[in-house]
This record gives sequence, structure tokens and C-alpha cells, in this order.
Amino acid sequence: MAGRLWDTGAVRVSTKSDYALRALIELAAEPGDKPVTADELGRRQDIPHGFLQSILGDLRKAGILLSQRGQSGGWRMARPPYAVTVADVFRAVDGPIVSIYGLRPEAVEYNGRAEILKPVWIAARDALREVLETVTIEQLAEGELPSSVMKRTEHIEAWHSR
Repeated sequence: MAGRLWDTGAVRVSTKSDYALRALIELAAEPGDKPVTADELGRRQDIPHGFLQSILGDLRKAGILLSQRGQSGGWRMARPPYAVTVADVFRAVDGPIVSIYGLRPEAVEYNGRAEILKPVWIAARDALREVLETVTIEQLAEGELPSSVMKRTEHIEAWHSR
């Protein structure tokens, strides 16, 4: 299950999702919707070229990016940055936001007393969606997060791992 957001009981953000978000922030901040080459995106965010090409392809297949060929070619947003959420990006490059053994939480079957785990995974997915489906690429590019997200960072416990 490596590469998924939900992995071995801990929430993890894959390298693919992180790189995809960083590239999209750069594209959203580009004046005039000007295409940017993969080489330039990789240079700006220190993302390996081959890995970035794969990620950009995934984002194109998901309808988030467009590629433009030619001398003034490169990559640009297919949808307005305000219409693309962090959750959209995660799903485009890594699949479902939460999976257990490669299955969506509602598809996992448990026996007996362990059945109580299913609502825990579904609640965890809902909590992640609450943040990831709220934050847009535009907000990231502008450095302005929703107050509901910022409020979650006000608790000192949010900044410490357990």
C-alpha cells in the first residue's frame, strides 16, 4: 500500500502528492496562465525530472493540467486553480484518500468485535476530507488558507507527533 495517504495505520502524504502540489502551486502563481516547462517546474521546486513527468501525466489524465507542445509549450492548469482541491490532486496521483489494504474503508470486512474498526476508518476519511477538500490550489498559491484549516493549527497538540 505504499504511496497511499493511509498507510500502515499512519496518515502519510506520498512524495508524488507533495511534488504534484508543489508543481501546481508554481503553475497557479504563473502570471497570465503562461505554460511552464517541466524542466522549469522541476528546477523551481527541486523535483527530479523523470518523476515529475510521470506526475504531470497523471494530473493531465485527471483533467487538472493541459500540456502544450511547441517552442512556447509547457504545462498549465486545465481548470481554474480555485476549482482544484488538495483532495483532487491526491486522488489524481495516489488514488483514494484513505484505503485499508488497498480497499476503500466501506469495502473492508472484519469479523466479530473487529467490525468496530470500519466506522473508525470512515470517520478518519471524513476528517481528512474536511481539510483536503476545503483547500484549493489557488489558496495555496496565494498563501491564504481557509480559517477552518488555520484554526486546526492553533492547538499546540497539532504541531507535535505522538
